[in-house]
Amino acid sequence: MVLKRIIPCLDVDAGRVVKGTNFVGLRDAGDPVELAERYDAEGADELVFLDITASHEARETIVELARRTADNVFIPFTIGGGIRSVEDAQAVLDAGADKVSINSSALERPELIEELADVFGSQCVVIAVDAKRRPETPDLPAAKGEGMAELKWDVYTHGGRNRMEDREAVAWAREAVERGAGEVLLTSMDRDGTTDGYDLALTRAVADAVDVPVIASGGAGELDHLVEAVAEGHADAVLCASIFHYGTHTVAEAKEQMDAAGIPVRLG
Repeated sequence: MVLKRIIPCLDVDAGRVVKGTNFVGLRDAGDPVELAERYDAEGADELVFLDITASHEARETIVELARRTADNVFIPFTIGGGIRSVEDAQAVLDAGADKVSINSSALERPELIEELADVFGSQCVVIAVDAKRRPETPDLPAAKGEGMAELKWDVYTHGGRNRMEDREAVAWAREAVERGAGEVLLTSMDRDGTTDGYDLALTRAVADAVDVPVIASGGAGELDHLVEAVAEGHADAVLCASIFHYGTHTVAEAKEQMDAAGIPVRLG
């Protein structure tokens, strides 16, 4: 039995955790390491730190944050943002991170995925996909399975600033996995920060297209949304930010809800 994971996401800007809606309107949510310690104590399975302006501003990766987190937190964590080479990834992993997440750099140079997987193993390489529905793709309330091949999502880079004209999200996720990515961090830009629930059609389309774990991200507003992402979206893990950062729910409450729905999670 494969346990489903609950993963708090900490978007980091200038050393602080921030959260916005549809990738804009950022507001402060606290110190990243303090929040990480809280989520560790609450029973989170993993953590993800995303330096959301690193790629856009061409800044170095947040190695110091990785080091501070490793000194204070005892669950696996992923660092993403500004990782453009094996050397960048090595620095973050040496500082204590368990995985690296890449997005813009992989779209600009897809061979980076293979380079990282060859050196560190696929289990260390997370491909982050920021996806937005194309105008002709309806916002389905749930993934029905029928006609899924007709649905399309665009891929964006640099924190949602730039659309990749020649990329479609499901096809790109499949290619990235074929190149060696061991996990897909899939964010719906349409749902991000809205608390309206995950894009189940997007999540299911990608999850059914790849043979590695898919982390659903973007839109969690209530605990039933997490259940839906796994049960209907076929996600292996759910990423959450606002509902945890601002005290709407705790990680423990989320796990209790999923357990009650018959979804296997790590309790206690």
